[in-house]
Amino acid sequence: MATVSRKATFRCHVFAVWNTVTDFQRCGWRSDLQKTELLGEQNFAEYAKDGTKTIFTVTASEPCRRLELDMENGRMHGHWVGIFAERGAETEVVFTETVTAKNIFLKPFVRLYLQKQQARYIADLTAAVQNAPR
Repeated sequence: MATVSRKATFRCHVFAVWNTVTDFQRCGWRSDLQKTELLGEQNFAEYAKDGTKTIFTVTASEPCRRLELDMENGRMHGHWVGIFAERGAETEVVFTETVTAKNIFLKPFVRLYLQKQQARYIADLTAAVQNAPR
């Protein structure tokens, strides 16, 4: 099991960041995804560019404050947490992922993979909200 946490600051209102992150039907801002699919009120799937399907379940949601998701695909299962905080005209978010690889040979690479994924997610999110109101 590996846990990676990263803090990011966005130069816009918390509503813009929250709405972008929680719009599970819209994935055009994500450079790593080809599509998403709603599976129910609390479930959705993300399809990576390589075709990998990951199922997410919303386990906690406090609008503009906290979002928690369980996630699973053929290679891993884990938990994702986003803590959102308004800081004046900016928004601070702490993203934390805890993942367990299902294949013993992938375990040594999980932390590095998560770090890379979080960096890409934050870069994509920054670009997506850059023109949002402050």
